[in-house]
Amino acid sequence: MIPLSGNYTKAQFLTVGEVARLLRVSNMTVYRLINAGQLSAVRVGKSYRLREEDVDHYLAARFTEAG
Repeated sequence: MIPLSGNYTKAQFLTVGEVARLLRVSNMTVYRLINAGQLSAVRVGKSYRLREEDVDHYLAARFTEAG
């Protein structure tokens, strides 16, 4: 077994579908963000997993205050 290092041992991973529902966008939009390098993702087999922390950072970086 390969030991995990860093924060990945405690990370919560989300599927593309979960991220899409959270952001209220389509799955395709999430895939486009991953391919553009705007969202970090880990490839697991044929699917992607995204760290909840990375999604939070993505949202925080694009947050604008209204008013």
